[in-house]
Amino acid sequence: MRKLRISAISYLNTAPLMWDFEHGQAGSAFEVGYTLPSACARALLEGSADIGIIPAAAYTQIPGLLVIPEVAIASRQAVRSILLVSKMPIDSVRRVALDTSSMTSVALLKILFEKWLGGGRAYAAMAPDLENMLAEYDAGLLIGDPALRVDRSRFHTLDLAEEWIRFTGKPFVFAFWAVREAALADSDPALDLAKIFRDSRDHGLEAASIARIVGEWSAKLGIREADVLSYLSENIHYQLDAGCLEGLQLFYRYGMEVGALPSAPDLRFLPDGKRALTNEVAAAD
Repeated sequence: MRKLRISAISYLNTAPLMWDFEHGQAGSAFEVGYTLPSACARALLEGSADIGIIPAAAYTQIPGLLVIPEVAIASRQAVRSILLVSKMPIDSVRRVALDTSSMTSVALLKILFEKWLGGGRAYAAMAPDLENMLAEYDAGLLIGDPALRVDRSRFHTLDLAEEWIRFTGKPFVFAFWAVREAALADSDPALDLAKIFRDSRDHGLEAASIARIVGEWSAKLGIREADVLSYLSENIHYQLDAGCLEGLQLFYRYGMEVGALPSAPDLRFLPDGKRALTNEVAAAD
């Protein structure tokens, strides 16, 4: 029996999810490391991590995963931290630099262009440095904290979650917790992973916890406390609920249709009690 290894993301939007692991007792039961979304997915694929807050797109590429239920990083309105940024009107953009930290946002951008905003764009992966991106390309896709720091008054911007919701009427799921099924055989059978991760989310969203997160991250990111608070309380939705599952399935369907994603396997969930179960969610219409 060994401790399960958690690969988490070092962005503001994950801070409430990690509350018990950083401030409570949960952290002592796991080995926790922080990285970027794409690296988190790679760690699960390679087996160097057992649990990860994976980009939604990664679920289509990593076999043998179980989704930890009820917890997500999603949005039911503009998200503010997933932006296409350009010095020219978005309609004029033809060459796009893609943040190498991203997987899901890249697929989402390609879906938006191919289905609703006109196809035919050229893409290239780049480090998330906006100045360098715009020196070489018409626009740059930024995710996470770098996107929150953008002075949007200086640029033309497209909030990808806002556009998705405008065209589909569905929430958008950017990431969720998943565990490698094979790793469960070596872990403590008394651990109720679903409850642990749900409780950490709930404790992180309590008023006192949010106040502490706001103070710490406002200074860290150099943005106003009011903006951090509204981001966590309004722009990010932390529930993997029925509406989010419909949006997730629609994302997988559209991603396959436009060639941005491979075919997604059925969503398989880990329920309370740690025993695996398959939950097939009907595809959205």
